[in-house]
Amino acid sequence: MNITIFSIGTQGDVRPFIALGLGLQAAGHKVRIASGKTCEALVVSHGLAYSPLTADFLEVMAKDPRALQRGLNPLALMNTARRHLKDMSQHWATEGFAAAQDADLLLGNGMMAVLANSLGEALNIPMVETHLQPVTPCPDIPPMMLTPPTKPRNGLINEMLYHVLRGITWRMLSAAYGPVRKSLNLAPLPWYGPYYRQKKQDRRILYGYSPALLAPSKSWPTGVQVTGNWFLNGESHWQPSAALALFLARGDKPIYIGFGSMLSDDTDNLSAIIYEALALSGRRAVIATGWGGLAAQAQNNPNIFVIDAAPHDWLFPQVALAVHHGGAGTTAATIRAGIPSVVVPFFGDQPFWAWRLEQSGVAPKHLIRKTLSAEPLAKAIADASTGKMRIAAAELAQHVAKEDGVKTAITLLEQWGLLNKGPAQNYKSETAINTSHKSPSPSAVTPS
Repeated sequence: MNITIFSIGTQGDVRPFIALGLGLQAAGHKVRIASGKTCEALVVSHGLAYSPLTADFLEVMAKDPRALQRGLNPLALMNTARRHLKDMSQHWATEGFAAAQDADLLLGNGMMAVLANSLGEALNIPMVETHLQPVTPCPDIPPMMLTPPTKPRNGLINEMLYHVLRGITWRMLSAAYGPVRKSLNLAPLPWYGPYYRQKKQDRRILYGYSPALLAPSKSWPTGVQVTGNWFLNGESHWQPSAALALFLARGDKPIYIGFGSMLSDDTDNLSAIIYEALALSGRRAVIATGWGGLAAQAQNNPNIFVIDAAPHDWLFPQVALAVHHGGAGTTAATIRAGIPSVVVPFFGDQPFWAWRLEQSGVAPKHLIRKTLSAEPLAKAIADASTGKMRIAAAELAQHVAKEDGVKTAITLLEQWGLLNKGPAQNYKSETAINTSHKSPSPSAVTPS
């Protein structure tokens, strides 16, 4: 079967779907990933087909670094994201149609679930939602876009907050998807968005995170499943520099410090805080500058090694703990490696994952980015280095090692009758239109 996966954002939003795509490919299916241009090389290098979507989040963050700070406040985020998404989405109908036209199954991640759902509606193709964080209303898991409570909320209030956040989310997305659906000759979605169009038991959602870190809600219907993480192992050709290998081999295990795809509007100040905290802690460190969240200021310090990036599955087992932003992918890599974390959230779901790490006993209380200083960071590094936290991290890793998120996801798709076992047909080019299983004529759904 031919499967198209829609996911945009940073590499952390795309790497899990490359892993899932490779699993589907190994099961005999043809997989295409539709994403932003910054992820094209990553997708193609793993042997999967790629289709472009206009979604350059690096450019957005570079032009507006303070958008990350607003991302910790859902209301402040709404207007910023609404404007950027409206600009990005002008070509989504055409681009999405090109990516989906030959597909037998669509997977839509996060905000791309609405695009995949709309394309599935236009082309009569089944669609499954995917998410890397919980978004299904329930009484027992706090909504991930709000500051986690210090004690459990009343279940009814908790569930109500999910519905409020759905309204905020749709307010953010509606400016983008109204024109997209019009271009696909589809009726507008109602004022409350797409969330209540299907019966609960008819929705199919796959969550790609570890149930050992966050157990599924008992209130969720059977069509909502937590599979485990979709881990993409490091590129087989990747090799560390001789200098990095030597640094890791000598002395005590270093700590890792890196904020992945996060940008900062005060990189120099953040970097100075990091280097001062390291001096206070007396720890060796590997610092990953990533997309520009940190500056390389090691100044020939023999206890600090600066890199752009390295595969987490290769590096994290060789470090003592990780100081990071709490992104879903980095969080998953730390619990897989069995190392404690110190989390400095920047954006979105990151405070939620920081909270889950804290609740699991593998991280001290997270640090507020806006008020970060060297002394509290050095103390958090010391707190994360305790024997109790190291033991908890090792025990959590044992549970994660028993999970196979990719295999579980594929098995569920087969059980739901959405995947056939066996070899698939090759994808046709993006300019060809396969209408063998689509009820509308091509002219009826070709984006206007």
